[in-house]
Amino acid sequence: MSQQAESAHSQGAGMFARIPLIGAVVVGILAVSEGPAGFHAMERQLVEGHLHAPNLSLLAHAPMLLQLHLATVLLGFTIGAVQMLGEKGTTMHRLLGWTFVVFMMFTALDALFIKDGPTWRVTPIQLFSLIVLIGLPFAVLAARRHNVAAHARGMTGIYFGGLVLAGIFTFMPGRLMWRVFFG
Repeated sequence: MSQQAESAHSQGAGMFARIPLIGAVVVGILAVSEGPAGFHAMERQLVEGHLHAPNLSLLAHAPMLLQLHLATVLLGFTIGAVQMLGEKGTTMHRLLGWTFVVFMMFTALDALFIKDGPTWRVTPIQLFSLIVLIGLPFAVLAARRHNVAAHARGMTGIYFGGLVLAGIFTFMPGRLMWRVFFG
């Protein structure tokens, strides 16, 4: 494995250890940003919520667009993890990479049309979609130009920002994924 590929490999693996910390920071920022009332509402939901077997019927009754979105997110999350932990520069890496790009483009595009409540309005999570839609072409272009470091930074950022961080937001009290696991 080349030195650049080795560096990109270790960078991706090290980011997995930071996921719980990122989650805690995001929850803290959201709680503080809502002010005392928002903090108390979140605290109440956290205290009242309890971990249980997932209520998959909530997902089965969700709109088809949301179900497709969840499927592409799960596939993208899995492929991205394999990509970051696997060997770089191989034919399999390129094939899985293009697959990841397609899933992420679909995920980002369909997220823009997911409604949050009875009316459609832009949500903070949808801002991650814009970041992904802008960042993916640049990360792919970096790979095409053999700029391994920029490609690794871009794809790692898309994975952790567009999937992990955005995914943490979906587990906020009151949202669908919260209700599936804790509600």
